Amino acid sequence: MSIIPSLFGGRWSNVFDPFSFDVWDPFKDFPISSSIDVSSETSALVNARVDWKETPEAHVFKANLPGIKKEEVKAEVEDGNILQITGERNVKKEDKNDKWHRVERSSGKFTRRFRLPENAEMDQVQATMENGVLTITVPKEEVKKPDVKSIEISG
Repeated sequence: MSIIPSLFGGRWSNVFDPFSFDVWDPFKDFPISSSIDVSSETSALVNARVDWKETPEAHVFKANLPGIKKEEVKAEVEDGNILQITGERNVKKEDKNDKWHRVERSSGKFTRRFRLPENAEMDQVQATMENGVLTITVPKEEVKKPDVKSIEISG
């Protein structure tokens, strides 16, 4: 065990817990304009995880949005075939006297966009939010089977 922390510069919070590894951020002390908070924007974007599955009847999107109310999320259709999910994860103000040991929950705005195929019925989209999971169902147009007419062959 002792060789692993020395290979990574000894940045382990707990040598016996492999998930407590603190990742070194080379840009941590890099001077960035105070008007742009890149770290919170990026981490919130990364944490808006979305699964997209296609069934015979619809395209189904499931987004994990723990701690976000349905009023804080917006699902929109842009340009006829772009599904956009936006929202904001707000942080409650904490007492300045508190000493934080680790902050892993992200906050900030997030946006996810998906270009849907032509068979998506964008005017029939439905969305539900239950237990922190946003489910968006986009029905697919019915595939019209070509009319086949038998032709009698004489002769």
